[in-house]
Parts: sequence; C-alpha cells; structure tokens
Amino acid sequence: MIDYIDKMNALGRAGIPFFFMIDYEQKKPVVYPLSALPSDIYLKTGLFKNAPQSNFKTNDGFFRAKPITFSTYNKAFLKVKQQLLKGNTYLLNLTFKTPIETNLGFEEIFLRSESPYKLLYKNKFVCFSPESFIKIENGIIISHPMKGTIDASIKNAKALILKDIKELAEHVTIVDLIRNDLNMVAKNVRVENFRYVESLKTNHKTLLQVSSKVSGILPKNYAINIGSIIAKLLPAGSICGAPKRETLNIINRVEHYKRGYYTGIMGVFDGKNLDSAVLIRFIENQKNQLVYKSGGGITHLSKAETEYQELINKVYVPFN
Repeated sequence: MIDYIDKMNALGRAGIPFFFMIDYEQKKPVVYPLSALPSDIYLKTGLFKNAPQSNFKTNDGFFRAKPITFSTYNKAFLKVKQQLLKGNTYLLNLTFKTPIETNLGFEEIFLRSESPYKLLYKNKFVCFSPESFIKIENGIIISHPMKGTIDASIKNAKALILKDIKELAEHVTIVDLIRNDLNMVAKNVRVENFRYVESLKTNHKTLLQVSSKVSGILPKNYAINIGSIIAKLLPAGSICGAPKRETLNIINRVEHYKRGYYTGIMGVFDGKNLDSAVLIRFIENQKNQLVYKSGGGITHLSKAETEYQELINKVYVPFN
C-alpha cells in the first residue's frame, strides 16, 4: 500500500483536491481524491461538504450515557498524577469510552448536529468536532488549540474559566506545544489571539470552550510536501500533552484501549488551501455497542472529581 504521506504529497503536487483521515496510532490512514470519495462517507469542513439537507425532526429521540464509575476513573487518574509528580509529563489528555444508548442513527446524528467539522465514516463512527487541527490559507498555517470547558449556566462562567489557575496552566502548555510544532514546518510563528471563549450548544446544556490562535508562514510551494507537513505535526498536541513523546508512552500504559480514529485528524485539501479537524466528540459502533469517547487534560493542579465531571460533560450531541 502506498504510504499516505507520499500519496498526499503526490496529490498536493498535482493540485488535486482530496480528503484525508489519519488515526491516532497512524496505522490506518485514509486518502481519497474528492472525485473518488465513497458514497458512504459524509463530511463537512470549511472547504467541502457533501451531505444532503436534514429533514429530521428536532424534538424526537433519546440519548443516554452510562459513564464509567468514579473509582475506575480515579485509578487511571492517580497513575497519571504519579507521572506528573515525577516530572515525566506536564500535561496529559486522559480519555475513556462511555457506553451510550440512543434511537438516533449515525446519519441522523450527523445531519442534525451543529458543528464546524463533521464526519460520518461508513457507519463505523460519527464525529462532530468543534476543534480545528490546522488550516492553511494562502500559505499561512493556522492552529486553534482548544483547552478549557465549563458549563455556561454556572454563574460568571466565562470569568471563572479564564481566571482558573489549572485551566490557564493547561492552556499555556498546549499553546506552547502547538507553537513549537508549527515551528517545525513554518516560519514567523506567533500567537495571534490568546484564550478567547466560544459558546457551544448541546442536547443537554450550553458549554463555554477556550481556544487560542497560532499562525506561521509556509513555503510558497508547500503543497508538494503537504503530507510531510501533516505527518510532522501528528498526533495533535491538544489530545496527547507535553512533552509529547513521553506523554504518548504514558497514555499507552494507562488508557488500556486503542483510540483508533478518535483523537486522530481528518481534513480536505481543495487544490490550494487546507482545512482539518481533530476527531473529538466521537461516537463509535463497536460490534453493535455504541461508545462515546471523551477525555480531558490532567495537570498537577487537577482534581479527580472535577476531571471526571468534565469527562461526563463532554458526552453529548450538539443539537437542541
């Protein structure tokens, strides 16, 4: 099988629009020219969408989660804390699978959900991600790392999350990691906008999420190496942690499952520009059992009860 990097480079060199998806472990990458995109793949990015209009009603359906116990979560959390105290990691994104029950099909979830990035892949999983991986616009590479989530109904929620010391430390770490990553492929890398807050409506509540904007300048002929550029940035810093290499090793030891396409990336190159997303907010069909994969960043300031609640808060579908 041709290497995905070589295939993306070849398509970029020829200026051929294509879709790509790369799993967290980078074991099962997928690359299709948009002209040959299979009919059982629906996607939406800022550059391309191919799904029909939704005609589903907005007031039917149920969605129930069966979260892991706090005891189960805490066992993994304490292992991460030990690594933090040893200085082997400064920030680690800890994730779990949550079994769910719903009478909503993947196509209905895809069509009804409101999110800047969406993907329905062969009825194997559906994803409605709020998080950009990278964008390339007129030779400028842009990343919007997202770290920090709070229930918008909490009094003074915006002020609380912006002044939270733990959330600030986590966000600074990720922004610095992304800045360093972009420096591997671009010049004049800078933080354009630090910690802005966006609102996200879900089927249960409204959440506030904190992001930043980091950008850099690519070579004029970047497209001939577009696969190589993407590969250097993987896995996405926001879903592993820092320092990246050792944190990845710790994740492999404490999570006890393969993430697969969850926390991987997907995107579209339109022949000139690129738009891509981190595959979070993710429902997977595992032998007819639906699971929702979610997680959050752990630092030395993290409290198990708070992180456990964040894990649960992120199990939702983004429609009213």
